Amino acid sequence: MSAAESVFPQLEALLPHVQKPIQYVGGELNSTVKPWESADVRWALMYPDAYEVGLPNQGVMILYEVLNEREGVLAERTYSVWPDLEELMREHGVPQFTVDSHRPVSAFDVFGLSFSTELGYTNMLTALDLAGIPLESKDRTVDHPIVLAGGHAAFNPEPIADFIDAAIIGDGEQAVLDMTEIIRAWKAEGRPGGREEVLFRLARTGSVYIPRFYDVEYLPDGRIGRVVPNKSGVPWRVSKHTVMDLDEWPYPKQPLVPLAETVHERMSVEIFRGCTRGCRFCQAGMITRPVRERSITGIGEMVEKGLKATGFEEVGLLSLSSADHSEIGDIAKGLADRYTEDKVGLSLPSTRVDAFNVDLANELTRNGRRSGLTFAPEGGSERMRKVINKMVSEEDLIRTVSTAYGNGWRQVKLYFMCGLPTETDEDVLQIADMAMNVIAEGRKVSGQNDIRCTVSIGGFVPKPHTPFQWAPQLSAEETDERLRKLRDKIRGDKKYGRSIGFRYHDGKPGIVEGLLSRGDRRIGAVIRAVYEDGGRFDGWREHFSYDRWMACAEKTLPEFGVDVAWYTTRERTYEEVLPWDHLDSGLDKDWLWEDWQDSLDETEVEDCRWTPCFDCGVCPQMDTHIQIGPTGKKLLPLTVVNQ
Repeated sequence: MSAAESVFPQLEALLPHVQKPIQYVGGELNSTVKPWESADVRWALMYPDAYEVGLPNQGVMILYEVLNEREGVLAERTYSVWPDLEELMREHGVPQFTVDSHRPVSAFDVFGLSFSTELGYTNMLTALDLAGIPLESKDRTVDHPIVLAGGHAAFNPEPIADFIDAAIIGDGEQAVLDMTEIIRAWKAEGRPGGREEVLFRLARTGSVYIPRFYDVEYLPDGRIGRVVPNKSGVPWRVSKHTVMDLDEWPYPKQPLVPLAETVHERMSVEIFRGCTRGCRFCQAGMITRPVRERSITGIGEMVEKGLKATGFEEVGLLSLSSADHSEIGDIAKGLADRYTEDKVGLSLPSTRVDAFNVDLANELTRNGRRSGLTFAPEGGSERMRKVINKMVSEEDLIRTVSTAYGNGWRQVKLYFMCGLPTETDEDVLQIADMAMNVIAEGRKVSGQNDIRCTVSIGGFVPKPHTPFQWAPQLSAEETDERLRKLRDKIRGDKKYGRSIGFRYHDGKPGIVEGLLSRGDRRIGAVIRAVYEDGGRFDGWREHFSYDRWMACAEKTLPEFGVDVAWYTTRERTYEEVLPWDHLDSGLDKDWLWEDWQDSLDETEVEDCRWTPCFDCGVCPQMDTHIQIGPTGKKLLPLTVVNQ
């Protein structure tokens, strides 16, 4: 196969006519361009959103580097193009291209998409169509790339089963390398058996899911009867990948520095993976078990190399609950000490109320600026927090906030959810009381009146592989009504109302997300209809159209005898086969069901990091174990080397 030609000459002529042309140019600091002929396996990696959201994505950045470090492998990146450029590309016949070398995506062996949210599905179809790759996997030939889904949404890839050839569930680092070797061997043999054969070789490993090798049978009432392999040698269940030693994977070593403004202008280091707090709504915490900490020295080295490679002035310490790292105090102090002269700021994306302490907060802001603090109590009432297993009392919150305001912080942001299982109007109205108590406490300890508290509310969407996977979702109308009552209560308060900011999403995007997150293969018809009707960038408020989704669902679902409510507001029973049951996240289904029952009884469960095991199933089944410190090491300042 000859080298894939760059489409830049054709693209360049279009750039003066679009917004933010810089995002399509490539050549970022630390990007990699390898000669096409030097590789025998070539990956195009996509985060299916705009450049400004996609470039800082850690997952894609890590895989890009892991693949490019390998001999004979190259990886390039592509992002969703805005509608203005899409129109021009269609008009002038310019295909979906990579930003690194502007090669057509269709020339690569694998087109890998990372989905952290289901709202990127229409963008995937746009990219496939622009690339000239048939939308449905059954129409592709041996010369088309293998279309691969990964990321958290891939734990239920059934709604996009018709459009993808494969899915990887879990950690991608080792998985993409294993997959590369299988493709390399098949190509070296002269691509025997065509597309079917290479997909079968991937499926046979037991750790790559190939939807076409499974048939779904339905019961007369619309539920799934069973999911069965339709080819011998294909496993009944596909299991997730877990990287056990994070210190062996210190990526990204050379983080990409964006050319255009992006959503995060900082260097990020993942300090641990997994979470065992057991919040029942949290898919990320459930599917990434067990906890695996990066060592304090490993973190120090990554920060050192990353800052040198990028010149960023802020380091984000990433994880699902960063203050829970067993050595977080030493990490924060060590980094603050080391970078005092350089004025490098540190940030934790969000802090748990009960893991916050002012020493930690002071270390984090020692060299940077004091922005607001964000806490996520999630539920407005004590009862709700028991239901969702978010064990934070109002006293904990007030005490924490009091310390923060007393130490000079002026702004606190509180994050809650609306529409949780068993929730009533009263539970939600208590959010207003909590916010007012926070302001009152802040005024008292600081002696100031310029105290602010922002209440931010998201709609609850039940997710696969969580105890709430059986729960009914609140309808958009009920969600909006509940939030309206809360808004009126906050605004109507003369004493504190003006100090409380109120941000919320209406209930409509949540219903579409719910449809996609718990959907099965029949939802593919809806996604395709929305795409054909012009649906793009559904994660962006200004592009999202609830009416379009509902109209397309009404057009496509009746032939299957189901509707949107069937997927969203309906409660599931224990007996029902869920669309993702054949994808093994390691969690025992009976354990999840018992936790769902515990939630209805308002029973809390401890964090298994510090208590005996609760038999969720992950460790024995996946042959993994919780890895936490202390390592006994300190983050010593680096010795200064005289140049």
